[in-house]
Amino acid sequence: MNITLICIGRTDEKPLEELIQKYEKRLPSHWNFQRMEIPDIKNRKNLSESQQKEKEAELIFSKLNNSDYVILLDEKGKQLSSSAFAGELQSLMNQSIKQIAFVIGGPYGFSDEVYKRANRKLSLSEMTFTHQMVRLFLIEQIYRAFAILQGKPYHHE
Repeated sequence: MNITLICIGRTDEKPLEELIQKYEKRLPSHWNFQRMEIPDIKNRKNLSESQQKEKEAELIFSKLNNSDYVILLDEKGKQLSSSAFAGELQSLMNQSIKQIAFVIGGPYGFSDEVYKRANRKLSLSEMTFTHQMVRLFLIEQIYRAFAILQGKPYHHE
């Protein structure tokens, strides 16, 4: 299986980037994880919220394939426990889903077109986090899901 994390903007805080890389290195190689950071839109301050979302949508779509199973990180998405998240990943593997694309949008979320393309929406919390922190939390949860599925002692219930 291939797992891609598509994010708007770069991680510019060194401590966060180091933690993100720490968990990326722990992921199993057969999951073929990759992170794609799309640079912030230039002159963003001169664009309306909807214009920003439309431009970001174009960039997101340029990174997706038609066959990708797309999961948006969205505050209105479904919240799962770590074990349930692991079960969802296992279910997708059992369905022979070859490519999962997690997408973290820009500061205003996603355009309607991106929502229409998505297979699911996932929320990490009812709280709001920076987009950079969400990357870390998601990658750690992907690693935790792997540990749960492999019966490794990383996760405790």
